[in-house]
Amino acid sequence: MGPINFIYRPYKLYLSALKHFICNRLKKHMPTFRFDWKAYARLAQPPRSRRHQDTTHVRGNSHGNIPRNDRDYLNTRAKSETCPPYQRIQSVGRLAREDPRGLLDTYRDGLILDEAQTVPEIFAYLKTAVDANPKPGTYVVTGSQQFGLLSGVTESLAGRAAFLSLLPFATSELGRSKMLAADPFEAIAKGFYPPLFDREVSPYDWYTNYIASYVKRDVRSILNVKDLGQFQAFVKMCVARVGQLLNLSALALDCGLTHNTARAWLSVLEASGIVYLLKPYHANFGKRLVKSPKLYFIDTGLAARLLGIRSAEELFIHPNRGNLFESFVLAELLKSRYNQGLDPDIYFWRDSAGNEVDVVSPDGKGLRALEIKSGKTFVPELATGFDAWMQFSGAHPEDCSLAYAGERGFQWKGLSIVPWTRVDGIFPS
Repeated sequence: MGPINFIYRPYKLYLSALKHFICNRLKKHMPTFRFDWKAYARLAQPPRSRRHQDTTHVRGNSHGNIPRNDRDYLNTRAKSETCPPYQRIQSVGRLAREDPRGLLDTYRDGLILDEAQTVPEIFAYLKTAVDANPKPGTYVVTGSQQFGLLSGVTESLAGRAAFLSLLPFATSELGRSKMLAADPFEAIAKGFYPPLFDREVSPYDWYTNYIASYVKRDVRSILNVKDLGQFQAFVKMCVARVGQLLNLSALALDCGLTHNTARAWLSVLEASGIVYLLKPYHANFGKRLVKSPKLYFIDTGLAARLLGIRSAEELFIHPNRGNLFESFVLAELLKSRYNQGLDPDIYFWRDSAGNEVDVVSPDGKGLRALEIKSGKTFVPELATGFDAWMQFSGAHPEDCSLAYAGERGFQWKGLSIVPWTRVDGIFPS
Protein backbone atom coordinates (compact mmCIF):
# COMPACT_ATOMS: atom_id res chain seq x y z
CA MET A 1 0.00 0.00 0.00
CA GLY A 2 1.73 3.15 -1.15
CA PRO A 3 1.77 6.09 1.19
CA ILE A 4 0.61 9.60 0.63
CA ASN A 5 2.90 12.20 2.09
CA PHE A 6 2.22 14.66 4.86
CA ILE A 7 4.34 17.68 5.70
CA TYR A 8 3.80 19.54 8.97
CA ARG A 9 5.16 23.04 9.24
CA PRO A 10 4.91 25.43 12.18
CA TYR A 11 4.97 28.13 9.50
CA LYS A 12 3.58 28.63 6.02
CA LEU A 13 5.65 26.69 3.51
CA TYR A 14 7.49 28.63 0.83
CA LEU A 15 7.52 26.96 -2.52
CA SER A 16 10.97 28.46 -3.00
CA ALA A 17 12.16 26.31 -0.10
CA LEU A 18 10.27 23.31 -1.48
CA LYS A 19 12.94 22.73 -4.14
CA HIS A 20 15.62 21.80 -1.63
CA PHE A 21 13.11 19.98 0.56
CA ILE A 22 11.89 17.83 -2.34
CA CYS A 23 15.41 16.87 -3.35
CA ASN A 24 16.45 15.68 0.10
CA ARG A 25 13.32 14.25 1.61
CA LEU A 26 10.26 13.68 -0.55
CA LYS A 27 12.18 11.49 -2.96
CA LYS A 28 12.65 8.95 -0.18
CA HIS A 29 8.90 8.43 -0.16
CA MET A 30 8.24 9.17 -3.83
CA PRO A 31 10.42 6.96 -6.02
CA THR A 32 8.56 8.08 -9.14
CA PHE A 33 8.28 11.73 -8.12
CA ARG A 34 8.54 14.31 -10.90
CA PHE A 35 8.78 18.04 -10.41
CA ASP A 36 5.95 18.99 -12.76
CA TRP A 37 3.08 18.63 -10.29
CA LYS A 38 -0.21 18.75 -12.15
CA ALA A 39 -2.20 20.60 -9.55
CA TYR A 40 -1.82 22.69 -6.44
CA ALA A 41 -4.89 23.51 -4.36
CA ARG A 42 -5.05 26.02 -1.54
CA LEU A 43 -8.13 25.47 0.56
CA ALA A 44 -7.68 28.37 2.96
CA GLN A 45 -5.22 31.04 4.02
CA PRO A 46 -3.41 31.01 7.36
CA PRO A 47 -3.51 34.03 9.68
CA ARG A 48 -2.16 37.29 8.34
CA SER A 49 1.13 37.00 10.20
CA ARG A 50 1.90 33.73 8.43
CA ARG A 51 1.09 34.77 4.88
CA HIS A 52 3.83 34.81 2.36
CA GLN A 53 4.63 35.61 -1.22
CA ASP A 54 4.21 32.39 -3.17
CA THR A 55 7.20 31.46 -5.27
CA THR A 56 6.04 29.03 -7.89
CA HIS A 57 9.16 27.80 -9.65
CA VAL A 58 10.40 24.35 -8.74
CA ARG A 59 13.29 23.21 -10.92
CA GLY A 60 12.14 25.13 -13.95
CA ASN A 61 8.48 24.11 -13.66
CA SER A 62 5.78 26.31 -12.22
CA HIS A 63 2.35 25.84 -10.76
CA GLY A 64 1.14 29.36 -11.46
CA ASN A 65 0.58 32.06 -8.88
CA ILE A 66 -2.29 31.62 -6.47
CA PRO A 67 -3.75 35.00 -5.50
CA ARG A 68 -2.62 35.78 -1.98
CA ASN A 69 -5.92 37.25 -0.89
CA ASP A 70 -8.16 34.71 -2.61
CA ARG A 71 -8.76 31.60 -0.58
CA ASP A 72 -11.05 29.95 -3.13
CA TYR A 73 -8.90 29.56 -6.23
CA LEU A 74 -7.09 26.56 -7.60
CA ASN A 75 -4.33 26.77 -10.19
CA THR A 76 -3.50 23.64 -12.11
CA ARG A 77 -1.19 22.54 -14.87
CA ALA A 78 -3.09 20.39 -17.33
CA LYS A 79 -1.47 17.11 -18.30
CA SER A 80 -2.79 17.06 -21.85
CA GLU A 81 -1.10 19.36 -24.34
CA THR A 82 -4.50 20.11 -25.85
CA CYS A 83 -5.71 21.65 -22.60
CA PRO A 84 -4.97 25.23 -21.59
CA PRO A 85 -1.73 25.40 -19.56
CA TYR A 86 -3.57 26.72 -16.53
CA GLN A 87 -7.10 26.41 -15.34
CA ARG A 88 -8.63 28.48 -12.58
CA ILE A 89 -11.38 26.75 -10.66
CA GLN A 90 -13.25 28.93 -8.25
CA SER A 91 -14.49 27.97 -4.81
CA VAL A 92 -12.06 25.14 -4.14
CA GLY A 93 -12.83 25.22 -0.43
CA ARG A 94 -16.54 24.86 -1.17
CA LEU A 95 -15.85 22.19 -3.78
CA ALA A 96 -13.72 20.18 -1.35
CA ARG A 97 -16.57 20.22 1.15
CA GLU A 98 -19.45 19.60 -1.25
CA ASP A 99 -17.82 17.32 -3.83
CA PRO A 100 -14.50 16.00 -2.52
CA ARG A 101 -14.74 12.86 -4.66
CA GLY A 102 -15.12 14.97 -7.77
CA LEU A 103 -12.09 17.08 -6.84
CA LEU A 104 -9.89 14.02 -6.33
CA ASP A 105 -11.18 12.31 -9.49
CA THR A 106 -10.34 15.40 -11.53
CA TYR A 107 -6.68 15.29 -10.44
CA ARG A 108 -5.91 11.59 -10.20
CA ASP A 109 -2.35 12.05 -11.45
CA GLY A 110 -1.27 14.24 -8.54
CA LEU A 111 -2.55 16.86 -6.16
CA ILE A 112 -1.00 19.03 -3.45
CA LEU A 113 -3.59 20.02 -0.85
CA ASP A 114 -2.46 22.98 1.22
CA GLU A 115 -4.17 24.00 4.48
CA ALA A 116 -6.09 20.71 4.29
CA GLN A 117 -7.03 20.85 7.98
CA THR A 118 -9.64 23.50 7.09
CA VAL A 119 -11.60 20.88 5.17
CA PRO A 120 -11.51 17.75 7.38
CA GLU A 121 -14.21 16.12 5.23
CA ILE A 122 -11.68 15.40 2.51
CA PHE A 123 -9.59 12.92 4.52
CA ALA A 124 -12.11 10.07 4.30
CA TYR A 125 -12.21 10.49 0.53
CA LEU A 126 -8.42 10.62 0.35
CA LYS A 127 -8.37 7.21 2.02
CA THR A 128 -10.54 5.77 -0.76
CA ALA A 129 -8.46 7.49 -3.45
CA VAL A 130 -5.18 6.18 -2.00
CA ASP A 131 -6.57 2.64 -1.75
CA ALA A 132 -7.61 2.84 -5.41
CA ASN A 133 -4.26 4.29 -6.52
CA PRO A 134 -1.48 3.34 -4.07
CA LYS A 135 1.26 4.95 -6.14
CA PRO A 136 3.57 6.78 -3.66
CA GLY A 137 3.48 10.54 -3.86
CA THR A 138 0.17 10.95 -5.64
CA TYR A 139 -1.08 13.23 -2.88
CA VAL A 140 0.85 15.68 -0.73
CA VAL A 141 -1.16 17.06 2.17
CA THR A 142 0.21 20.09 3.99
CA GLY A 143 -0.99 22.43 6.69
CA SER A 144 0.26 25.22 8.92
CA GLN A 145 -1.84 24.07 11.90
CA GLN A 146 -0.93 20.56 12.86
CA PHE A 147 -3.70 19.66 15.26
CA GLY A 148 -6.57 19.37 12.80
CA LEU A 149 -4.28 17.94 10.16
CA LEU A 150 -2.89 15.23 12.43
CA SER A 151 -6.38 14.30 13.53
CA GLY A 152 -7.54 13.84 9.97
CA VAL A 153 -4.46 11.95 8.86
CA THR A 154 -4.25 9.57 11.80
CA GLU A 155 -7.97 8.77 11.83
CA SER A 156 -8.53 8.27 8.10
CA LEU A 157 -5.07 7.56 6.66
CA ALA A 158 -3.43 5.31 9.24
CA GLY A 159 -0.85 3.12 7.53
CA ARG A 160 -1.07 5.14 4.34
CA ALA A 161 0.84 8.28 5.24
CA ALA A 162 4.49 9.22 5.66
CA PHE A 163 4.98 12.05 8.16
CA LEU A 164 7.65 14.66 7.50
CA SER A 165 8.48 17.67 9.69
CA LEU A 166 9.78 20.94 8.34
CA LEU A 167 11.10 23.54 10.80
CA PRO A 168 12.06 27.18 10.11
CA PHE A 169 15.01 27.90 7.84
CA ALA A 170 18.37 26.39 8.74
CA THR A 171 21.61 28.37 8.62
CA SER A 172 22.81 26.19 5.74
CA GLU A 173 19.74 27.14 3.68
CA LEU A 174 20.15 30.84 4.43
CA GLY A 175 23.87 30.60 3.72
CA ARG A 176 23.25 29.14 0.26
CA SER A 177 20.83 31.99 -0.42
CA LYS A 178 23.28 34.65 0.85
CA MET A 179 20.75 35.71 3.48
CA LEU A 180 22.51 34.57 6.64
CA ALA A 181 23.68 37.33 8.96
CA ALA A 182 27.42 37.60 9.45
CA ASP A 183 27.08 37.81 13.23
CA PRO A 184 25.62 34.82 15.13
CA PHE A 185 23.77 36.98 17.63
CA GLU A 186 22.17 39.02 14.88
CA ALA A 187 20.92 35.78 13.33
CA ILE A 188 19.68 34.46 16.65
CA ALA A 189 17.86 37.68 17.55
CA LYS A 190 16.22 37.87 14.13
CA GLY A 191 15.03 34.28 14.04
CA PHE A 192 14.47 31.96 11.10
CA TYR A 193 10.84 32.17 10.03
CA PRO A 194 10.52 32.79 6.26
CA PRO A 195 8.52 36.07 6.33
CA LEU A 196 11.51 37.75 7.97
CA PHE A 197 13.58 37.20 4.82
CA ASP A 198 11.30 38.26 1.98
CA ARG A 199 10.18 41.67 3.18
CA GLU A 200 11.30 44.68 5.16
CA VAL A 201 9.79 43.99 8.55
CA SER A 202 10.96 44.40 12.10
CA PRO A 203 11.42 40.97 13.69
CA TYR A 204 10.17 42.37 16.98
CA ASP A 205 6.93 43.57 15.37
CA TRP A 206 6.49 40.42 13.29
CA TYR A 207 6.86 38.16 16.32
CA THR A 208 4.41 40.30 18.26
CA ASN A 209 1.78 39.59 15.61
CA TYR A 210 2.83 35.95 15.38
CA ILE A 211 2.31 35.42 19.10
CA ALA A 212 -1.13 36.99 18.95
CA SER A 213 -2.05 34.88 15.92
CA TYR A 214 -0.79 31.67 17.49
CA VAL A 215 -2.74 32.24 20.69
CA LYS A 216 -5.95 33.22 18.91
CA ARG A 217 -5.94 30.41 16.37
CA ASP A 218 -3.98 27.37 17.51
CA VAL A 219 -4.48 27.57 21.25
CA ARG A 220 -8.18 28.32 21.11
CA SER A 221 -8.72 25.48 18.65
CA ILE A 222 -7.26 22.94 21.08
CA LEU A 223 -7.46 24.21 24.64
CA ASN A 224 -10.33 25.69 26.52
CA VAL A 225 -8.27 28.67 27.67
CA LYS A 226 -10.51 31.18 29.40
CA ASP A 227 -7.71 33.66 30.10
CA LEU A 228 -5.50 34.08 27.03
CA GLY A 229 -3.37 36.57 28.91
CA GLN A 230 -2.52 33.88 31.43
CA PHE A 231 -1.46 31.56 28.62
CA GLN A 232 0.82 34.24 27.18
CA ALA A 233 2.32 34.71 30.64
CA PHE A 234 2.88 30.95 30.78
CA VAL A 235 4.78 31.07 27.47
CA LYS A 236 6.97 33.88 28.81
CA MET A 237 7.72 31.88 31.94
CA CYS A 238 8.74 29.00 29.70
CA VAL A 239 11.18 31.13 27.71
CA ALA A 240 12.77 32.30 30.95
CA ARG A 241 13.68 28.63 31.51
CA VAL A 242 15.30 28.00 28.12
CA GLY A 243 18.21 25.60 28.43
CA GLN A 244 17.27 24.61 31.96
CA LEU A 245 15.96 21.41 33.51
CA LEU A 246 12.19 21.47 33.43
CA ASN A 247 10.53 21.54 36.84
CA LEU A 248 6.90 21.42 35.85
CA SER A 249 5.59 21.78 39.39
CA ALA A 250 7.61 24.97 39.94
CA LEU A 251 6.52 26.32 36.55
CA ALA A 252 2.86 25.69 37.38
CA LEU A 253 3.25 27.31 40.79
CA ASP A 254 4.90 30.42 39.34
CA CYS A 255 2.05 30.78 36.82
CA GLY A 256 -0.75 30.10 39.28
CA LEU A 257 -1.79 26.93 37.45
CA THR A 258 -2.46 23.37 38.43
CA HIS A 259 0.16 20.80 37.52
CA ASN A 260 -2.18 19.16 34.99
CA THR A 261 -3.00 22.46 33.30
CA ALA A 262 0.67 23.36 32.98
CA ARG A 263 1.38 19.92 31.50
CA ALA A 264 -1.45 20.30 28.98
CA TRP A 265 -0.33 23.78 27.92
CA LEU A 266 3.27 22.66 27.56
CA SER A 267 2.15 19.72 25.43
CA VAL A 268 0.44 22.14 23.05
CA LEU A 269 3.61 24.25 22.78
CA GLU A 270 5.60 21.11 22.04
CA ALA A 271 3.15 19.67 19.52
CA SER A 272 2.91 22.95 17.63
CA GLY A 273 6.65 23.27 17.15
CA ILE A 274 7.22 26.14 19.57
CA VAL A 275 9.28 24.30 22.19
CA TYR A 276 11.34 21.13 22.25
CA LEU A 277 11.92 18.99 25.31
CA LEU A 278 15.38 17.44 25.16
CA LYS A 279 15.31 14.17 27.05
CA PRO A 280 18.21 12.89 29.15
CA TYR A 281 20.31 9.96 28.05
CA HIS A 282 19.47 7.14 30.45
CA ALA A 283 22.43 4.78 30.15
CA ASN A 284 23.87 4.42 33.64
CA PHE A 285 27.62 4.94 33.84
CA GLY A 286 27.77 4.16 37.55
CA LYS A 287 26.07 7.28 38.89
CA ARG A 288 22.48 8.37 39.32
CA LEU A 289 21.37 10.38 36.31
CA VAL A 290 18.99 13.32 36.04
CA LYS A 291 15.70 12.27 34.46
CA SER A 292 13.94 15.61 33.83
CA PRO A 293 14.03 17.01 30.27
CA LYS A 294 15.52 20.36 29.31
CA LEU A 295 13.34 23.04 27.72
CA TYR A 296 14.29 24.77 24.46
CA PHE A 297 12.57 27.08 21.97
CA ILE A 298 12.93 25.95 18.37
CA ASP A 299 13.03 29.48 16.98
CA THR A 300 15.39 31.81 18.82
CA GLY A 301 13.82 34.93 17.32
CA LEU A 302 10.54 34.08 19.02
CA ALA A 303 12.38 33.40 22.29
CA ALA A 304 14.23 36.72 21.99
CA ARG A 305 10.96 38.59 21.42
CA LEU A 306 9.38 36.99 24.49
CA LEU A 307 12.43 38.06 26.50
CA GLY A 308 12.11 41.63 25.19
CA ILE A 309 15.37 41.49 23.19
CA ARG A 310 15.33 43.80 20.16
CA SER A 311 18.86 43.62 18.77
CA ALA A 312 22.07 41.61 18.62
CA GLU A 313 23.67 44.10 20.99
CA GLU A 314 20.97 43.54 23.62
CA LEU A 315 21.27 39.79 23.17
CA PHE A 316 25.06 39.81 23.58
CA ILE A 317 24.83 41.33 27.06
CA HIS A 318 21.65 39.52 28.10
CA PRO A 319 21.98 37.03 30.98
CA ASN A 320 20.24 34.39 28.84
CA ARG A 321 22.71 34.73 25.96
CA GLY A 322 24.29 31.35 26.61
CA ASN A 323 20.95 29.57 26.89
CA LEU A 324 19.65 31.14 23.68
CA PHE A 325 22.82 30.17 21.82
CA GLU A 326 22.40 26.65 23.15
CA SER A 327 18.79 26.68 21.93
CA PHE A 328 19.98 27.86 18.52
CA VAL A 329 22.48 25.01 18.18
CA LEU A 330 19.93 22.43 19.29
CA ALA A 331 17.43 23.74 16.73
CA GLU A 332 20.06 23.48 13.98
CA LEU A 333 20.69 19.86 14.94
CA LEU A 334 16.95 19.15 14.79
CA LYS A 335 16.62 20.79 11.38
CA SER A 336 19.55 18.81 10.05
CA ARG A 337 18.05 15.54 11.25
CA TYR A 338 14.52 16.30 10.04
CA ASN A 339 15.77 17.53 6.67
CA GLN A 340 17.41 14.14 6.17
CA GLY A 341 14.21 12.33 7.13
CA LEU A 342 15.73 11.10 10.40
CA ASP A 343 14.44 11.02 13.96
CA PRO A 344 16.12 13.56 16.25
CA ASP A 345 17.90 10.89 18.34
CA ILE A 346 19.68 13.53 20.44
CA TYR A 347 19.80 13.79 24.23
CA PHE A 348 21.70 15.46 27.03
CA TRP A 349 23.65 13.81 29.82
CA ARG A 350 23.86 14.96 33.41
CA ASP A 351 24.55 13.15 36.66
CA SER A 352 23.58 14.00 40.21
CA ALA A 353 27.00 15.58 40.85
CA GLY A 354 26.35 18.23 38.19
CA ASN A 355 28.62 16.78 35.48
CA GLU A 356 26.92 17.50 32.20
CA VAL A 357 27.26 17.30 28.42
CA ASP A 358 24.90 19.50 26.44
CA VAL A 359 24.09 17.01 23.66
CA VAL A 360 24.86 13.33 23.09
CA SER A 361 23.84 11.21 20.13
CA PRO A 362 24.31 7.50 19.40
CA ASP A 363 25.89 6.87 15.99
CA GLY A 364 25.90 3.08 15.76
CA LYS A 365 29.46 2.75 17.03
CA GLY A 366 29.04 4.55 20.31
CA LEU A 367 28.08 8.00 21.54
CA ARG A 368 29.10 11.36 20.13
CA ALA A 369 29.10 14.31 22.51
CA LEU A 370 28.72 18.05 21.99
CA GLU A 371 29.37 20.99 24.29
CA ILE A 372 27.92 24.40 23.37
CA LYS A 373 29.59 27.71 24.31
CA SER A 374 28.34 31.16 23.34
CA GLY A 375 31.73 32.86 23.32
CA LYS A 376 33.43 33.87 20.07
CA THR A 377 36.85 32.94 21.43
CA PHE A 378 37.94 29.39 22.16
CA VAL A 379 39.97 28.79 25.29
CA PRO A 380 40.96 25.33 26.59
CA GLU A 381 38.90 25.76 29.75
CA LEU A 382 35.74 25.49 27.65
CA ALA A 383 36.44 21.81 27.00
CA THR A 384 36.85 20.67 30.61
CA GLY A 385 33.27 19.37 30.67
CA PHE A 386 34.35 16.46 28.50
CA ASP A 387 36.66 15.08 31.19
CA ALA A 388 33.90 13.54 33.30
CA TRP A 389 32.01 12.41 30.21
CA MET A 390 34.96 10.51 28.76
CA GLN A 391 35.67 8.96 32.15
CA PHE A 392 32.13 7.66 32.60
CA SER A 393 31.31 6.73 28.99
CA GLY A 394 34.68 5.54 27.71
CA ALA A 395 34.44 7.96 24.78
CA HIS A 396 37.54 9.33 23.06
CA PRO A 397 38.34 12.95 22.14
CA GLU A 398 37.59 12.11 18.50
CA ASP A 399 33.98 11.43 19.57
CA CYS A 400 33.58 14.92 21.06
CA SER A 401 32.87 18.32 19.51
CA LEU A 402 32.55 21.85 20.86
CA ALA A 403 30.34 24.39 19.09
CA TYR A 404 31.03 28.07 19.69
CA ALA A 405 30.06 31.47 18.30
CA GLY A 406 33.37 31.94 16.52
CA GLU A 407 34.08 31.72 12.80
CA ARG A 408 36.99 29.26 12.60
CA GLY A 409 36.84 25.48 12.83
CA PHE A 410 39.84 23.42 13.88
CA GLN A 411 41.06 20.42 15.90
CA TRP A 412 42.36 20.74 19.46
CA LYS A 413 43.77 17.67 21.21
CA GLY A 414 41.51 15.47 19.13
CA LEU A 415 38.39 17.55 19.79
CA SER A 416 36.52 19.13 16.89
CA ILE A 417 35.99 22.87 17.44
CA VAL A 418 33.01 23.83 15.26
CA PRO A 419 31.93 27.38 14.29
CA TRP A 420 28.30 28.40 14.59
CA THR A 421 27.71 28.25 10.84
CA ARG A 422 28.56 24.55 10.60
CA VAL A 423 26.87 22.99 13.61
CA ASP A 424 24.37 21.14 11.43
CA GLY A 425 27.11 18.74 10.37
CA ILE A 426 28.29 17.74 13.84
CA PHE A 427 26.28 14.52 13.97
CA PRO A 428 26.48 13.02 10.47
CA SER A 429 23.80 10.55 9.48
